[in-house]
Amino acid sequence: MKEYTLNDLSVGGQAVVTNIKCQGAMKRRLIDMGITPGVKVRLHKIAPLGDPLEIKLRGYMLSIRRSEAKNITVSKEPEA
Repeated sequence: MKEYTLNDLSVGGQAVVTNIKCQGAMKRRLIDMGITPGVKVRLHKIAPLGDPLEIKLRGYMLSIRRSEAKNITVSKEPEA
């Protein structure tokens, strides 16, 4: 499967997190918010100016910046 970043998903797209490429405090913050390898995420919507992204994971909605989403590697799931 081809690897993408969370930033590459289109609205409604689903993926599984495979890796978090950043280090230090940013990585700890993403993990604390529930973004861990193996978790399924769905891009729910994008703000009108393109930033932030609203994703659904683990039963809740989370808004993250595009700069953070570029550090999260995902494997896309087929869209149903």
